[in-house]
Amino acid sequence: MSFPLLTVTAAVPAVGAILTAAVPAARRTAAKWLALLFSLATLALAVLVAVRFDPSGDRYQLTESRPWIADFGVRYELGVDGIGVVLIGLTAVLMPFIILAGWHDADPSPSSSSRGGPKETKSQRWRPTQGFFALILMVEAMVIISFEATDIFLFYIFFEAMLIPMYFLIGGFGDRATSSQSAAAAAGGSEENAAAQRSYAAVKFLLYNLVGGLIMLAAVIGLYVVAGNFSLQEITAARAAGTLDMSTNTERLLFLGFFFAFAIKAPLWPLHTWLPNAMGESTAPVAVLITAVVDKVGTFAMLRFCLGLFPDASKWATPVILVLALISIVYGALVAVGQRDIKRLVAYASISHFGFIILGIFAMTSQGQSGATLYMVNHGLSTAALMLVAGFLISRRGSRLIADYGGVQKVAPVLAGTFLIGGLATLSLPGLAPFVSEFLVLVGTFARYPVVGIIATTGIVLAALYTLVLYQRTMTGPVKEEVRTMPDLRLREVLVVAPLIALLIGLGVYPKVLTDIVNPAVEHTMSDVKQTDPQPEVDVEAKNGEVAK
Repeated sequence: MSFPLLTVTAAVPAVGAILTAAVPAARRTAAKWLALLFSLATLALAVLVAVRFDPSGDRYQLTESRPWIADFGVRYELGVDGIGVVLIGLTAVLMPFIILAGWHDADPSPSSSSRGGPKETKSQRWRPTQGFFALILMVEAMVIISFEATDIFLFYIFFEAMLIPMYFLIGGFGDRATSSQSAAAAAGGSEENAAAQRSYAAVKFLLYNLVGGLIMLAAVIGLYVVAGNFSLQEITAARAAGTLDMSTNTERLLFLGFFFAFAIKAPLWPLHTWLPNAMGESTAPVAVLITAVVDKVGTFAMLRFCLGLFPDASKWATPVILVLALISIVYGALVAVGQRDIKRLVAYASISHFGFIILGIFAMTSQGQSGATLYMVNHGLSTAALMLVAGFLISRRGSRLIADYGGVQKVAPVLAGTFLIGGLATLSLPGLAPFVSEFLVLVGTFARYPVVGIIATTGIVLAALYTLVLYQRTMTGPVKEEVRTMPDLRLREVLVVAPLIALLIGLGVYPKVLTDIVNPAVEHTMSDVKQTDPQPEVDVEAKNGEVAK
């Protein structure tokens, strides 16, 4: 029997979560180092998965298959294609930085005043450090196995199970900063009010995703009734062979059940409203965990399950989905422009970016789907860089309100510089990684839906607006009295941000390291939906011949 590399890759952070939670209460620093160690071990295993994966080989590799619930046809089946490999890599890369960035976020009684933040009340002092880092590792384990699962029921279990640790991370370890200190004072300025906001955000996150999960469960059961098993590979093979008896209406209903759950997770307008609350009330590392890691499961599942299982229904729904994606792009960017809260601005920007990802998926072109996959990775890196630096900024001032800042670049130039690079990556500046993915999405969309592509480009203009306005209002201008003594980035914070910036530059200059892995998987997906790329209207070879003459 071959070594179960995929199982071990998902099991290591799960074991780390258990051991971290078991560390004695007085050994908080040991718990932090243990969590960091397990996240690095997971990263090493993710690198091994990428090394052992052969892009020119079988579609699903490193496969594992064992009986699980035999009476219901449920098996423990794992396998990765190129898309799964790069997203496992993204998850594993980000986790050590999330842990380092949140090093003090769950300390029971920090000296907030020494960092310029608000003093904690008595009700804030019990914050179990071990639980915070254990929950982060548990989310990592569940996300990784979601990228690996090729049994639909197995995927569904972890797709839903990850909601539980995320609920506690949002509601139990929320942001200590205020979105407006004056507004908080007007509302009583109480910790109880802040706790109520965190609780509201956590419950909204949970309810939205649970509703989507319940509808998906009905679709999963319906698929089992039709296909007789939960194996993704067996069902797609039966469909390709023409032996799967599924009517058009049944396929469309099942597609809608799956897509609804994934559109909530992604999130896609109008199912997006939980995200600004969840990111705004979370600590910056948890906000990164939500949008850069957990939400990618939704867009990944659209590629693997919606297009793979229901190709005809996917093409049937494409016009409506493209409209919703366009609304997400423009709406998210417009609302981001008007935001006064730094973290909510990043949240709405992410809604716009997820619109681009979904646009690329349903453009049904190889460029669009390759770009969408790269966009998942590059958005994760750019959002992590911007949000984590924003978190460092907010922790120093104790406020998320943009108006509470000004002139930061004069007192903390390294912080301001890294914030600028994160912002430029968010607006897809050429030379940085997100530019490549956004370019491919737009090229792929133009090829089949030129009007849709033209409208989508407005998101680029608006991204430049909200990003540069955010930088101008927080980092330039006169130095506000409250930020005059603000310290620059510390060594731990530099260690968090510098590798992310290096990755953004490296993948912007040389994206081939990812496209070589992703492109064969995209070809398989295009084959599932029986689509080929549109041919250019101009005969390139003939045109070149004329130029030569």
